Amino acid sequence: MKILVINGPNINMVGIREPALYGKQDYQAMLEFIQASAKEAGVEVECFQHNHEGAIVDRIQQAYFEKIDGIVINPAAYTHTSVAILDALKAVSIPAVEVHLTDVSQREDFRHISYAGKACFKTFKGLGFEGYRQGILAIKELLEKR
Repeated sequence: MKILVINGPNINMVGIREPALYGKQDYQAMLEFIQASAKEAGVEVECFQHNHEGAIVDRIQQAYFEKIDGIVINPAAYTHTSVAILDALKAVSIPAVEVHLTDVSQREDFRHISYAGKACFKTFKGLGFEGYRQGILAIKELLEKR
């Protein structure tokens, strides 16, 4: 079972960007946490981060041809703006989970809208890095039921 973890813009700045909101652990620590979570769950994981919407859309489409089993996606700011990412997730029909480090429902009003989330079967928000572990486990559980 292979899961693709996609992180959107500025996630590579975790630990630097607004540490009061996002924590002080850096992006490398996040990647290590994701890899350890995947290993613990007995799944293979690939991490991808990009600041450009088109590159994220391209990676989602590529996942279809690579036979990726599931996607954990933190679209970051594109959550609230990108119909293109929503359409890509819908096009590939790969089971997807949305993750947010912070609880976006408790933040600015514009952050309450999630386009990508409309193509995801589950959302984890406000759990920090733990949201990625929960996303991986949710996909694994869904796929094992099939």
